[in-house]
Amino acid sequence: MLQESFENDLLVALARCYEHDPGQFVTLPQQTVDSSVARVAVAELRNEGYVEEQMRGVIRLTPRGYKVYKSRPILTV
Repeated sequence: MLQESFENDLLVALARCYEHDPGQFVTLPQQTVDSSVARVAVAELRNEGYVEEQMRGVIRLTPRGYKVYKSRPILTV
């Protein structure tokens, strides 16, 4: 559940960056890179083709990832 929450938060943050500049990579904080939950989440997103990783901890959303993000239902709290 923590991993799913992290993935959702990461997708939202990456989508905002993608909307500003689709080619821009985002550098994750070292604490996030060191987190096993974050590593697994990034690996799963990368394996699905939703993110591209330039090097460990430097990622960006792919067009496929952005399409999936935009097609998700909007969650309200």
